[in-house]
Amino acid sequence: MKESRLFKILYYLINHNPSSAVDLAKKFEVSVRTIYRDIDALSQANIPIYTKPGRNGGIYLMDDFILNKAILSNEEKREIITALQTLSTTENIKNTAYTLNKLSAVFNVDIKNWLEIDFSRWGNKENDNEKFESIKNAIINNHQTEITYANSYEDITKRIIYPIKLSYKSMSWYLKAYCTKKEDFRIFKLNRILNLKVLDKTFSPTPFKEEETPLKENIKYEEIILRFPKEISYRVYDEFDITNIKKEENGDLTVYAHMPSDYWLINFLLSFSTQVEIIKPKYLKEILAKKAKEIYEKNKT
Repeated sequence: MKESRLFKILYYLINHNPSSAVDLAKKFEVSVRTIYRDIDALSQANIPIYTKPGRNGGIYLMDDFILNKAILSNEEKREIITALQTLSTTENIKNTAYTLNKLSAVFNVDIKNWLEIDFSRWGNKENDNEKFESIKNAIINNHQTEITYANSYEDITKRIIYPIKLSYKSMSWYLKAYCTKKEDFRIFKLNRILNLKVLDKTFSPTPFKEEETPLKENIKYEEIILRFPKEISYRVYDEFDITNIKKEENGDLTVYAHMPSDYWLINFLLSFSTQVEIIKPKYLKEILAKKAKEIYEKNKT
Protein backbone atom coordinates (compact mmCIF):
# COMPACT_ATOMS: atom_id res chain seq x y z
CA MET A 1 0.00 0.00 0.00
CA LYS A 2 2.78 2.40 0.96
CA GLU A 3 4.74 1.65 -2.22
CA SER A 4 1.66 2.37 -4.31
CA ARG A 5 1.07 5.67 -2.48
CA LEU A 6 4.70 6.71 -2.94
CA PHE A 7 4.40 6.25 -6.69
CA LYS A 8 1.10 8.16 -6.74
CA ILE A 9 2.63 11.05 -4.76
CA LEU A 10 5.57 11.15 -7.15
CA TYR A 11 3.32 11.08 -10.20
CA TYR A 12 1.11 13.81 -8.70
CA LEU A 13 4.11 16.05 -8.02
CA ILE A 14 5.28 15.65 -11.61
CA ASN A 15 2.04 17.28 -12.71
CA HIS A 16 1.46 19.56 -9.66
CA ASN A 17 4.88 20.90 -8.73
CA PRO A 18 5.06 22.23 -6.06
CA SER A 19 2.32 21.03 -3.70
CA SER A 20 1.77 21.55 0.01
CA ALA A 21 1.81 18.74 2.56
CA VAL A 22 -1.76 19.65 3.49
CA ASP A 23 -2.93 19.29 -0.13
CA LEU A 24 -1.15 15.95 -0.48
CA ALA A 25 -2.65 14.72 2.80
CA LYS A 26 -6.16 15.56 1.57
CA LYS A 27 -5.48 14.06 -1.85
CA PHE A 28 -4.28 10.70 -0.49
CA GLU A 29 -6.43 10.68 2.66
CA VAL A 30 -3.58 10.39 5.15
CA SER A 31 -2.17 12.67 7.83
CA VAL A 32 0.32 15.45 7.15
CA ARG A 33 2.81 13.54 9.31
CA THR A 34 2.43 10.51 7.03
CA ILE A 35 3.08 12.69 3.98
CA TYR A 36 6.34 13.94 5.47
CA ARG A 37 7.36 10.34 6.22
CA ASP A 38 6.58 9.45 2.59
CA ILE A 39 8.69 12.39 1.39
CA ASP A 40 11.59 11.13 3.52
CA ALA A 41 11.16 7.65 2.01
CA LEU A 42 11.26 9.07 -1.52
CA SER A 43 14.35 11.10 -0.66
CA GLN A 44 16.08 7.99 0.71
CA ALA A 45 15.29 6.28 -2.61
CA ASN A 46 17.41 8.98 -4.33
CA ILE A 47 14.41 10.88 -5.68
CA PRO A 48 15.40 14.61 -5.94
CA ILE A 49 12.58 15.88 -3.74
CA TYR A 50 12.80 18.64 -1.17
CA THR A 51 10.63 20.85 1.02
CA LYS A 52 10.74 24.62 1.22
CA PRO A 53 9.31 26.30 4.34
CA GLY A 54 7.48 29.60 4.43
CA ARG A 55 4.47 31.23 2.80
CA ASN A 56 5.49 30.38 -0.76
CA GLY A 57 7.02 27.05 0.18
CA GLY A 58 5.88 23.51 -0.46
CA ILE A 59 7.12 20.13 -1.60
CA TYR A 60 9.17 20.23 -4.79
CA LEU A 61 10.66 17.90 -7.35
CA MET A 62 13.81 19.06 -9.13
CA ASP A 63 12.90 20.50 -12.54
CA ASP A 64 15.13 18.05 -14.40
CA PHE A 65 13.72 14.97 -12.63
CA ILE A 66 12.98 11.97 -14.86
CA LEU A 67 10.92 9.03 -13.60
CA ASN A 68 13.41 6.40 -12.55
CA LYS A 69 12.89 2.70 -13.01
CA ALA A 70 13.52 2.11 -9.29
CA ILE A 71 10.15 3.58 -8.35
CA LEU A 72 8.25 0.98 -10.41
CA SER A 73 7.48 -2.49 -9.11
CA ASN A 74 8.14 -5.53 -11.33
CA GLU A 75 4.40 -5.89 -11.92
CA GLU A 76 4.10 -2.24 -13.00
CA LYS A 77 7.04 -2.67 -15.39
CA ARG A 78 5.35 -5.68 -16.98
CA GLU A 79 2.07 -3.76 -17.29
CA ILE A 80 3.86 -0.95 -19.17
CA ILE A 81 5.50 -3.47 -21.51
CA THR A 82 2.13 -5.19 -22.10
CA ALA A 83 0.44 -1.88 -22.89
CA LEU A 84 3.10 -1.12 -25.50
CA GLN A 85 2.78 -4.62 -26.96
CA THR A 86 -0.93 -4.06 -27.63
CA LEU A 87 -0.07 -0.85 -29.50
CA SER A 88 2.72 -2.49 -31.47
CA THR A 89 0.24 -4.84 -33.16
CA THR A 90 -0.74 -2.09 -35.62
CA GLU A 91 1.97 -1.94 -38.22
CA ASN A 92 1.82 1.81 -38.78
CA ILE A 93 2.68 2.74 -35.18
CA LYS A 94 6.25 3.84 -35.61
CA ASN A 95 9.19 2.99 -33.34
CA THR A 96 7.11 0.91 -30.93
CA ALA A 97 9.35 -2.15 -31.33
CA TYR A 98 12.41 -0.01 -30.63
CA THR A 99 10.74 1.49 -27.55
CA LEU A 100 9.77 -2.00 -26.33
CA ASN A 101 13.33 -3.27 -26.61
CA LYS A 102 14.70 -0.17 -24.92
CA LEU A 103 12.25 -0.32 -22.01
CA SER A 104 12.76 -4.05 -21.53
CA ALA A 105 16.49 -3.38 -21.14
CA VAL A 106 15.91 -0.49 -18.72
CA PHE A 107 13.39 -2.49 -16.68
CA ASN A 108 15.37 -5.73 -16.98
CA VAL A 109 12.19 -7.50 -18.07
CA ASP A 110 12.07 -10.15 -20.81
CA ILE A 111 9.58 -9.49 -23.61
CA LYS A 112 7.23 -12.45 -24.04
CA ASN A 113 5.30 -12.31 -27.29
CA TRP A 114 2.08 -13.64 -25.75
CA LEU A 115 -0.45 -11.16 -27.15
CA GLU A 116 -1.57 -10.34 -30.68
CA ILE A 117 -4.31 -7.88 -31.61
CA ASP A 118 -5.34 -7.01 -35.14
CA PHE A 119 -7.64 -3.99 -35.44
CA SER A 120 -8.45 -4.68 -39.08
CA ARG A 121 -11.09 -6.72 -40.89
CA TRP A 122 -10.15 -9.58 -43.20
CA GLY A 123 -8.63 -8.22 -46.42
CA ASN A 124 -8.63 -4.61 -45.22
CA LYS A 125 -5.62 -4.45 -42.93
CA GLU A 126 -3.89 -1.34 -44.28
CA ASN A 127 -6.99 0.88 -44.47
CA ASP A 128 -8.38 -0.14 -41.08
CA ASN A 129 -5.07 0.31 -39.29
CA GLU A 130 -4.58 3.71 -40.93
CA LYS A 131 -8.06 4.76 -39.79
CA PHE A 132 -7.38 3.53 -36.25
CA GLU A 133 -4.06 5.38 -36.11
CA SER A 134 -5.60 8.63 -37.41
CA ILE A 135 -8.37 8.50 -34.82
CA LYS A 136 -5.91 7.72 -32.04
CA ASN A 137 -3.80 10.76 -32.91
CA ALA A 138 -6.90 12.97 -33.18
CA ILE A 139 -7.99 11.89 -29.69
CA ILE A 140 -4.57 12.39 -28.12
CA ASN A 141 -4.01 15.79 -29.75
CA ASN A 142 -7.64 17.03 -29.45
CA HIS A 143 -8.09 17.58 -33.18
CA GLN A 144 -11.49 18.06 -34.72
CA THR A 145 -12.24 15.39 -37.31
CA GLU A 146 -14.44 15.32 -40.38
CA ILE A 147 -16.10 11.98 -41.07
CA THR A 148 -18.47 10.54 -43.65
CA TYR A 149 -20.71 8.14 -41.75
CA ALA A 150 -23.27 5.50 -42.76
CA ASN A 151 -25.84 4.96 -40.02
CA SER A 152 -28.23 2.03 -39.50
CA TYR A 153 -31.06 3.94 -41.23
CA GLU A 154 -29.23 3.95 -44.58
CA ASP A 155 -28.30 7.64 -44.29
CA ILE A 156 -24.80 8.77 -45.27
CA THR A 157 -23.85 12.11 -43.77
CA LYS A 158 -20.78 14.28 -43.37
CA ARG A 159 -20.07 15.52 -39.84
CA ILE A 160 -17.49 17.36 -37.78
CA ILE A 161 -16.81 15.52 -34.52
CA TYR A 162 -14.63 15.92 -31.42
CA PRO A 163 -13.18 12.40 -30.92
CA ILE A 164 -12.93 11.48 -27.24
CA LYS A 165 -12.39 7.76 -26.81
CA LEU A 166 -12.09 4.46 -28.70
CA SER A 167 -14.12 1.59 -27.28
CA TYR A 168 -14.24 -2.12 -28.10
CA LYS A 169 -17.64 -3.73 -27.55
CA SER A 170 -19.14 -7.01 -28.76
CA MET A 171 -16.56 -7.75 -31.47
CA SER A 172 -16.64 -4.20 -32.86
CA TRP A 173 -14.73 -0.94 -32.42
CA TYR A 174 -16.64 2.25 -31.63
CA LEU A 175 -15.64 5.91 -31.46
CA LYS A 176 -17.15 7.99 -28.68
CA ALA A 177 -17.28 11.63 -29.73
CA TYR A 178 -19.12 14.93 -29.60
CA CYS A 179 -21.00 15.54 -32.86
CA THR A 180 -21.31 19.20 -33.89
CA LYS A 181 -24.14 18.30 -36.30
CA LYS A 182 -26.30 16.83 -33.52
CA GLU A 183 -24.83 19.11 -30.83
CA ASP A 184 -24.58 16.12 -28.53
CA PHE A 185 -22.44 13.10 -27.68
CA ARG A 186 -22.65 10.18 -30.09
CA ILE A 187 -21.15 6.73 -30.64
CA PHE A 188 -19.90 5.85 -34.13
CA LYS A 189 -19.07 2.35 -35.31
CA LEU A 190 -15.61 2.43 -36.88
CA ASN A 191 -16.54 0.17 -39.79
CA ARG A 192 -19.25 2.65 -40.81
CA ILE A 193 -16.86 5.59 -40.99
CA LEU A 194 -16.39 5.65 -44.77
CA ASN A 195 -14.01 8.60 -44.93
CA LEU A 196 -12.03 10.41 -42.28
CA LYS A 197 -9.98 13.60 -42.25
CA VAL A 198 -8.20 14.93 -39.16
CA LEU A 199 -8.46 18.74 -39.18
CA ASP A 200 -5.92 21.29 -37.97
CA LYS A 201 -8.50 22.93 -35.73
CA THR A 202 -8.45 21.70 -32.10
CA PHE A 203 -11.12 21.46 -29.40
CA SER A 204 -11.25 21.56 -25.62
CA PRO A 205 -11.66 17.96 -24.40
CA THR A 206 -14.83 17.13 -22.44
CA PRO A 207 -15.52 13.79 -20.70
CA PHE A 208 -17.93 11.57 -22.60
CA LYS A 209 -21.34 11.33 -20.91
CA GLU A 210 -21.46 7.56 -20.55
CA GLU A 211 -24.79 7.42 -18.73
CA GLU A 212 -26.56 9.37 -21.48
CA THR A 213 -25.22 7.41 -24.47
CA PRO A 214 -24.56 3.79 -23.46
CA LEU A 215 -23.36 1.14 -25.90
CA LYS A 216 -26.89 -0.35 -25.86
CA GLU A 217 -26.34 -2.43 -22.71
CA ASN A 218 -28.76 -0.38 -20.58
CA ILE A 219 -31.59 -0.36 -23.14
CA LYS A 220 -34.29 -3.01 -22.64
CA TYR A 221 -35.23 -4.86 -25.81
CA GLU A 222 -37.86 -7.45 -26.61
CA GLU A 223 -36.88 -11.09 -26.16
CA ILE A 224 -36.09 -12.89 -29.41
CA ILE A 225 -35.89 -16.69 -29.56
CA LEU A 226 -33.95 -18.28 -32.43
CA ARG A 227 -33.11 -21.87 -33.28
CA PHE A 228 -30.08 -23.01 -35.26
CA PRO A 229 -29.02 -26.46 -36.52
CA LYS A 230 -25.98 -28.02 -34.87
CA GLU A 231 -24.05 -27.78 -38.16
CA ILE A 232 -23.47 -24.05 -37.65
CA SER A 233 -22.89 -24.12 -33.88
CA TYR A 234 -19.46 -22.56 -34.47
CA ARG A 235 -21.07 -19.36 -35.74
CA VAL A 236 -23.74 -19.30 -33.03
CA TYR A 237 -21.00 -19.33 -30.39
CA ASP A 238 -19.25 -16.55 -32.32
CA GLU A 239 -22.31 -14.31 -32.31
CA PHE A 240 -23.98 -15.01 -28.95
CA ASP A 241 -22.88 -15.39 -25.35
CA ILE A 242 -22.96 -18.98 -24.08
CA THR A 243 -25.31 -17.94 -21.25
CA ASN A 244 -27.95 -17.15 -23.91
CA ILE A 245 -27.61 -20.51 -25.67
CA LYS A 246 -29.46 -23.73 -24.84
CA LYS A 247 -28.32 -26.98 -26.43
CA GLU A 248 -31.23 -29.24 -27.41
CA GLU A 249 -31.20 -33.05 -27.20
CA ASN A 250 -30.59 -33.39 -30.95
CA GLY A 251 -27.65 -30.96 -30.81
CA ASP A 252 -29.47 -27.95 -32.23
CA LEU A 253 -29.05 -24.62 -30.43
CA THR A 254 -31.79 -22.32 -29.15
CA VAL A 255 -30.79 -18.73 -28.47
CA TYR A 256 -32.63 -16.44 -26.06
CA ALA A 257 -31.55 -12.84 -26.63
CA HIS A 258 -32.79 -9.30 -26.18
CA MET A 259 -32.13 -7.39 -29.40
CA PRO A 260 -33.61 -4.40 -31.26
CA SER A 261 -35.97 -5.48 -34.06
CA ASP A 262 -34.52 -3.13 -36.62
CA TYR A 263 -33.04 -3.09 -40.13
CA TRP A 264 -29.71 -4.39 -38.84
CA LEU A 265 -31.32 -7.44 -37.17
CA ILE A 266 -33.19 -8.42 -40.33
CA ASN A 267 -30.00 -8.38 -42.37
CA PHE A 268 -28.15 -10.20 -39.60
CA LEU A 269 -30.72 -13.02 -39.62
CA LEU A 270 -30.72 -13.18 -43.42
CA SER A 271 -26.98 -13.83 -43.26
CA PHE A 272 -27.83 -17.27 -41.79
CA SER A 273 -29.84 -18.12 -44.92
CA THR A 274 -32.06 -21.18 -44.26
CA GLN A 275 -30.18 -22.12 -41.10
CA VAL A 276 -32.16 -19.98 -38.68
CA GLU A 277 -35.72 -20.42 -37.41
CA ILE A 278 -37.46 -17.59 -35.58
CA ILE A 279 -39.47 -18.98 -32.67
CA LYS A 280 -40.46 -15.61 -31.23
CA PRO A 281 -41.78 -13.00 -32.01
CA LYS A 282 -44.16 -14.00 -34.80
CA TYR A 283 -44.07 -10.64 -36.59
CA LEU A 284 -40.31 -10.91 -36.99
CA LYS A 285 -40.76 -14.29 -38.70
CA GLU A 286 -43.18 -12.66 -41.15
CA ILE A 287 -40.83 -9.76 -41.89
CA LEU A 288 -37.93 -12.13 -42.55
CA ALA A 289 -40.04 -14.33 -44.84
CA LYS A 290 -41.17 -11.29 -46.81
CA LYS A 291 -37.59 -10.05 -47.16
CA ALA A 292 -36.38 -13.47 -48.28
CA LYS A 293 -39.14 -13.58 -50.91
CA GLU A 294 -38.07 -10.14 -52.20
CA ILE A 295 -34.50 -11.41 -52.53
CA TYR A 296 -35.73 -14.46 -54.45
CA GLU A 297 -37.87 -12.37 -56.81
CA LYS A 298 -35.03 -9.98 -57.46
CA ASN A 299 -32.48 -12.68 -58.25
CA LYS A 300 -34.48 -15.43 -59.97
CA THR A 301 -33.66 -16.07 -63.61
